[in-house]
Amino acid sequence: MEKNKLMDKDEIMTYIPHRKPMLLVDEIIIDDNDVSTGKYHVTGEEFFLQGHFPGNPVVPGVIICEIMAQSCSLLVGDYLKGKTPFYAGIDKVRFRSSVYPGDTIVTTARITNRRANLFFIDAEATVNGKVCCQGSISFALIDNDKLNK
Repeated sequence: MEKNKLMDKDEIMTYIPHRKPMLLVDEIIIDDNDVSTGKYHVTGEEFFLQGHFPGNPVVPGVIICEIMAQSCSLLVGDYLKGKTPFYAGIDKVRFRSSVYPGDTIVTTARITNRRANLFFIDAEATVNGKVCCQGSISFALIDNDKLNK
């Protein structure tokens, strides 16, 4: 994966298996310091807003975690080819503010540790520079030919 290159959804889909409606990264860039910065624009049309909450749509915390996780998984770049990332853990997650339709969530993430195909990452999500969620995410890469289909 090339550093300092802005990837759009089409390129992101060459690395991670997520597709609509669960592809939750619109664009991402990974810098020379191995920090990813991703963006997802909340349109208000997302399936998860239809009932959460009527008259006051708020992005569920678990979806914000998924947005961070997808951005995190892209940090491992070419290791993703032929593999699927699966959550191994979500630790010390804190929600600081709500996210609404029209907001753009900006994620930043950095790998803090690695053991074989297990990655540990610190991540943060912000809206307009204000932290809405932060925590540590770990995931394992599983060979696609070992998945039960």
